[in-house]
Amino acid sequence: MSKQDIDARIAQWEQMAREAPDDMAYFSLGNAYKDAQRYLEAEQALAEALKLNDQMSRAYQLRGQVLIKLDRTDEAAALLEKGYLIAASRGDVMPQRAMGSLLEQMGRTPPQVEIADQAQAEDVDEEGMILDRRSGQLQPRLDGPPMRGPMGAFIFDHFGQVTWNTWIRQGTKVINELRLDFSNPDHQDIYDQQMLEWLGVTQQEIAAYEQERGKGN
Repeated sequence: MSKQDIDARIAQWEQMAREAPDDMAYFSLGNAYKDAQRYLEAEQALAEALKLNDQMSRAYQLRGQVLIKLDRTDEAAALLEKGYLIAASRGDVMPQRAMGSLLEQMGRTPPQVEIADQAQAEDVDEEGMILDRRSGQLQPRLDGPPMRGPMGAFIFDHFGQVTWNTWIRQGTKVINELRLDFSNPDHQDIYDQQMLEWLGVTQQEIAAYEQERGKGN
């Protein structure tokens, strides 16, 4: 991504953080600052995201990475240990692994987690309910995948109706604040990126899940 593209992203999310200062806006702003290697500003934005939503495991991961860049290793270790436990309790596999790897690179042993906690995150489809990964609570299942392809399948298998309804409202705010036009493929990509960041999902996680599903067929 070019410097011009990164600067444009930063300007978008600075505007959204001013006009609609929620956890996703600050997370996205912090991520953009990180990509621009503006680490102090990234740390501050990610700290704001965690003040608003202390269950956002990806924010712990990114803030930990930024603190390491700032040579604030003791703070990074404490934050990553906390984030590791939160990710494990929520079933956020990719952030948990990433934070575990960062801790090991720092010479720290990742915290012990109960196997039952991780297994619980996969307990789904009990009388039309699913253990929603974002909230950690049982919710009614979606009627079906909200979109085609692996992304829709992943969302259907990991998130409930309440969370999805909340995203639809949040997504409308994203569309309005960033003036997105879905006839522009780049704008669709921006929307999808923000949806996944809000849900706490990465494209790599979706790809890995799709590969596992393919093995089971």
